[in-house]
Amino acid sequence: MASIEQSYHYNVVRRAIDLIDGSWGKGPLSQQELAAMLHMSPAHLQRVFTRWAGISPKRFHQYLTLGHAKSLLRNRLTTLQTSAQLGLSSGGRLHDLFLRWEAMTPGEYKRKGAGLVIRQGWFDSPFGPALLMGTERGICAIGLGAECGVSATEADLQGRWPRARFIEDTAGLRPWAESVFGGSGQGAQAETALYLMGSTLQIKVWEALLQIPPGRVSTYAQLAQAIGKPQAVRAVGTAVGRNPISWVIPCHRALRRSGGLGGYHWGLPIKRAMLAYETARTMADPQATAPTP
Repeated sequence: MASIEQSYHYNVVRRAIDLIDGSWGKGPLSQQELAAMLHMSPAHLQRVFTRWAGISPKRFHQYLTLGHAKSLLRNRLTTLQTSAQLGLSSGGRLHDLFLRWEAMTPGEYKRKGAGLVIRQGWFDSPFGPALLMGTERGICAIGLGAECGVSATEADLQGRWPRARFIEDTAGLRPWAESVFGGSGQGAQAETALYLMGSTLQIKVWEALLQIPPGRVSTYAQLAQAIGKPQAVRAVGTAVGRNPISWVIPCHRALRRSGGLGGYHWGLPIKRAMLAYETARTMADPQATAPTP
């Protein structure tokens, strides 16, 4: 599981995003200026950013600018596979995780979770407090509460399956949390199982998102093409926004064709931080940026 220190580092990054946004059009902030505004020494700021993102505050600043999304589209756009090549229970490697996934049937989806027991627990993550939910078949939800708040995040996810029974099981879910967010426990290298709980269209979109490698992006239009519905860009965008398994199913890697970030269910500052975080780490490891076959 991610340490409390990681959440602290994200909070620093979140405050830095606000300050960088506030300085837009006035020229980039120096590290000394940013540190002073965060009430930190430049050396401490350097340590926090390097520990969290693997790069200096100055470099990270570049990844948080409004032009970064357009740069990603120019240089790191992934051509997605077609619908025929997307299948359930496909194997893949994502975020250094070994993933397997399966989807609920349309009939199960219509029952809105009736008869389903969903375990849940809160964990620290690199992007603030994270609510992880899972069934006996795998992780079914990850919500991020840094922007929305803990209570609203929990109500949001529980409201998607109103007939399910929710129980607290932080200890039981810890291996999955360690696998997803990093840690030194037994779950850190475990295979991660996902249980996709959504409509047929939503599941197809989420499967397409799983094809986008770390450090790469795609557009809503490309996702629509990939699932065989090129005219359904708006519906695809809605499905992206309804992705319940944040970070692992990388809806943060979907951008508008114009280079705009689009929306993000858990708050745009988190999406920007995720894109900058992944860019920093994959740029530091060129092998990780190679497109999947």
